[in-house]
Amino acid sequence: MPLACASFCLTFAVSPRNVRPGALVCLKATAVESQRFLLNLSASFSSTINNKKDIKKRGSMGISSNTEKSAVKENTARNQVVEIQTIRDDPARLKAMTVRELRTVMRSAGIPAKGCKNDLVSTLKNFLTNENDGQSSVVREEHGTSMIKSVCSETVSSKQKRNNSYDEDQKQNVNAVSEISGIKRRGKAPSVGTGVEVKKKRVMTKQKLSVKVDAVAGKKPSRASRQSLQICNEDDGTIDKVDVSINSSEPWTVLTHKKPQQGWIPYNPRTMRPPPLTDDTEFVKILSWNVNGLRALLKLEAFSALQLAQKENFDVLCLQETKLQEKDVEKVRQCLLDGYENSFWTCSVSKLGYSGTAIISRIKPLSVRYGLGISDHDSEGRLVTVEFDKFYLISGYVPNSGEGLRRLTYRVTQWDPSLSNYMKELEKSKPVILTGDLNCAHQEIDIFNPAGNRRSAGFTDEERESFERNFLSEGFVDTFRRQHPGVVGYTYWGYRHGGRLKNIGWRLDYFLVSESIADKVHDSYILPDVAGSDHCPIGLILKL
Repeated sequence: MPLACASFCLTFAVSPRNVRPGALVCLKATAVESQRFLLNLSASFSSTINNKKDIKKRGSMGISSNTEKSAVKENTARNQVVEIQTIRDDPARLKAMTVRELRTVMRSAGIPAKGCKNDLVSTLKNFLTNENDGQSSVVREEHGTSMIKSVCSETVSSKQKRNNSYDEDQKQNVNAVSEISGIKRRGKAPSVGTGVEVKKKRVMTKQKLSVKVDAVAGKKPSRASRQSLQICNEDDGTIDKVDVSINSSEPWTVLTHKKPQQGWIPYNPRTMRPPPLTDDTEFVKILSWNVNGLRALLKLEAFSALQLAQKENFDVLCLQETKLQEKDVEKVRQCLLDGYENSFWTCSVSKLGYSGTAIISRIKPLSVRYGLGISDHDSEGRLVTVEFDKFYLISGYVPNSGEGLRRLTYRVTQWDPSLSNYMKELEKSKPVILTGDLNCAHQEIDIFNPAGNRRSAGFTDEERESFERNFLSEGFVDTFRRQHPGVVGYTYWGYRHGGRLKNIGWRLDYFLVSESIADKVHDSYILPDVAGSDHCPIGLILKL
């Protein structure tokens, strides 16, 4: 966000951890009769002599055992390539394959072979689809055998090309970042000048993860998390250790859901976002983030508001759950980066250090409103509205129904209808955009464990029906779901049990827009790689 109170180094996640597969070997010693032992020993000795003779004989014929092994491996690899090609031509074959056959084919191609049959089929389908598109979201396992090296030589070559391309992109990123002007930093001033217009380009950067912290809780993985690395094979009941380093850097690229439906795929912002708009296209880029305490976020050594602003180059930033008090606002305003002079804050007065929302903008709005204009709803600082030339923008933090669902009735019978009426009133003059933490996972695709959370705040039938009735049925469009109808993408992960590391989450954050401007949405996206809160930022690019 556009704040520069601290010059922190940005690290968004965790380096892949090398966990190598292990096997349990059970050795049983039994007594053997001495006579039988001598006979076996004699037979073994005789067999050894014969083997040595065979080796010498093959050596005299110019045949090497290593060559034979290499030939067998190459033949096996060739057969597996043929098998994958057969599956690609006839996808229906997947359902007929056994778990063992699926794992054999997947491991030979360097694809993680984890989970039940449905998981394996889904992963293999996703792999084949991405291979056809030329972009595989599955990070392949690295094998040291000559078989994989020979089969995947083309893949290695393409990876080298991508690495070279990445190096060039990094150089371009540095140049692009140097164009961003007027940004305050503590201590040394930026070398770039002020007053330079920022080019509206999406800068792609490679994110790294820190090995020392859990992606969610800022601590080492729990014992339960480590135990989850052991997977029971359905074939024979044995236990395998899974190399979680394959997906630990980008866990959101793996489909994690208790009840996945056919056709669902995981959200991957690297492959699912559309190309950037051209420089001659007029658009606005809005970011929204529940920061779960702004002051705590700014104190994190792994977070840099400066680098986030440089990377995303947003025009407007909406914040929720700032947990600021009114006495803190002016101090925060003084820390804003140059270019984001327009900021509007509302704080809870009924409970200090609670809730709170804000809008920070490059663009000066025509007007600003705080709350709904209803005293019963406006004491917790949950709503800021700004008016721009072509739309209204609302940063909202919808009340959570709370422990024991104590505020459920208030939420669905008072707050939701009041917010809906407020938005419909604004819509009479121009389109409306509502963004923020709406505290509702609307459909089963929006939550990892739907069956286990039927009476949990945020996924009760009452909240979901209220969301549908008061917003979607009133003509407001869930932009992410319209753009990605069968995609599983979460925006919130609980701190318990390493939810973010395992991608066990909820989609609670939204951009809802008036139907009249829904077709102008170029991209509605999630930034799951940005840590620092139990929520991640979401973004909207709207053509004007």
